Amino acid sequence: MKTLRYAKRLIGFESTSHLTNRVISKYLQMKLVKHGFEVEKVEYRDANRVRKVNLIAKKGRGEGGLAFFAHTDTVPAEDWFSNKYGPFEAAISKERLYGRGSCDMKGSIACMLTASQRFHSDDLQQPLYMVFTADEEVGFHGARKVVEESATYREMVETQTRGVIGEPTQLEVVHAHKGMCIITATSKGKAAHSSTSLGKNANLAMIPFLAEMKRIHDEVEGDAKWQNTMFDPPSISWNIVINDSNDAANITSPSTTVVIYTRPVPGVDISPLLDRVRATGEQQGLEVEIVDMGSVLFTDSDNPFVQDSLGLAHRSAARTVCFGTDGGVLSELENLIVFGPGNIAQAHTRDEWIAIEQLTLGSEMYTKMIEHWCC
Repeated sequence: MKTLRYAKRLIGFESTSHLTNRVISKYLQMKLVKHGFEVEKVEYRDANRVRKVNLIAKKGRGEGGLAFFAHTDTVPAEDWFSNKYGPFEAAISKERLYGRGSCDMKGSIACMLTASQRFHSDDLQQPLYMVFTADEEVGFHGARKVVEESATYREMVETQTRGVIGEPTQLEVVHAHKGMCIITATSKGKAAHSSTSLGKNANLAMIPFLAEMKRIHDEVEGDAKWQNTMFDPPSISWNIVINDSNDAANITSPSTTVVIYTRPVPGVDISPLLDRVRATGEQQGLEVEIVDMGSVLFTDSDNPFVQDSLGLAHRSAARTVCFGTDGGVLSELENLIVFGPGNIAQAHTRDEWIAIEQLTLGSEMYTKMIEHWCC
C-alpha cells in the first residue's frame, strides 16, 4: 500500500518544530517534481535562526481547482511510550501505525501524495495545488509566510481555489473552528528575605488582576453572549496559568507571570474582554502582551463546496472543531474546509497513532475530490 509506505517514510524524518524541516521538505519536493508538480519554495529563519521551508506546488493549468494544505512539523516526543521503537521509527501493531506525526499530520500528507500521483497533468481540467508549511504547531508561522510571499498562493486567492486542510477529522467535513489568543501578564517585584522589608512581592499586584480574570472566566462560561452553540464546549474558554518561579516561602517573589489562553469563536467579538484585560493590567502596573495566534475559520455550512464535500464523503452534515489550523491564516480563501484521516484524540499523545484503515480511506477520498474539482 503506497500510502502506508509514504506515511512510514515521513514519520522517519524528525521534524519537531524547534528543528529545521529542510530534510523532509527536500524529500517532498523530490516526490512532487517527479510526479509533475511545479514547486515554489518560501524559506525563512524562525526566531531562533533555524531555517524553515514551505512548499507550494501546482500541477495542471486553468483556474480554481483544488488545494490540499498540510504541515510538516510535529510536536516533541520526549515521553514516548515505547522502548522497543522510538517516536521517529514507524511501527505497526493491531492495524495501527505508531509514530510522532502519524496522525498529526504526516498520515494526511501520505494520502495527499498517493491521491495526487494518480493523475497526470493532462488529466486535469483545473489545477491541483499542494501546500506543505512549517511551524504550524508553534503559531502558524509558515502559513503566514506563504500568505505574505508566495506568488502561487496569491494565484489561488485570485481564482478562489477550493482548499482542504488535512488535519485529522476522521474524514468528517469540518466547516468551522475556533481561533487562538494568548495573553501574558507580568508583575515585577524584588527578591529579598521575607523577614526584612527590603523586598517587593510581585504577587501582590497580580492578585487584583487575577480576581478580574476569574470574573471574566466565570462570565464567558456562564453568559451566552460569549458562546457559540455550534461548538462543544461552546465558550471561548479562559484558561489561566500562574507561575512565580519561587520555590522558597521565605523569599519575596521577584516576578510573577500569568498566561491566559482563550479560543475565540465565530460571531463573537472578544475585544471588550481584551480591553478589560489591558485596563486592569495598567491599573496594577503590569506588563500585558496580547498575541493573536490564529483566527477563527468559518465557511458557511450551506456553501456549495461544503455541500459537495459532504456528498463525496457520504456525510449528512458538516461539523465544527475546537482546535485551530493553518486555516485561520488562510482567510482570503472563501471555500475552505478541514478534512483529514485520523482522530484528533490521538494527536500529540505519547503513543500517537493512526488507523491504517483511515489512511486507505483518506487516499480514496482525496482521489474523489481531485476527480470532482480538477478533472
